[in-house]
Amino acid sequence: MPNKSDNIFHALERIFHEPNRLAILSALSSASHGLTFRELKEECGLTDGNLSRHLKALEEAKIVAVEKKFVGSRPRTTVILTDQGRERFIDYLQALEEVLKKAADALAAGNEPVELPLARIKPARA
Repeated sequence: MPNKSDNIFHALERIFHEPNRLAILSALSSASHGLTFRELKEECGLTDGNLSRHLKALEEAKIVAVEKKFVGSRPRTTVILTDQGRERFIDYLQALEEVLKKAADALAAGNEPVELPLARIKPARA
């Protein structure tokens, strides 16, 4: 019997496994100096409130850092993917890729669809 650490589904952290958060992290992954709140909002197609809620959860999990400062007399909020967040997101993407590959291979081989135990995804802390 495989132990808990052998199960690839345990690497699918729920904090990432939400469409809007996946969009946020995907956008931040390609922005080494981060994105402003406005840029991130436009890139992901989210409202101010929705983006704020997701950023709060990601910040509490130490996945992103939110920096607020003034540029001239205007406030500017910049969101940056932390080193820890980058590592965890890479782990998540690798696990997701493996899960999807196994499912695709099984379907391509004409096997019965693979039952994915999605209930085992780690719950979010936010």
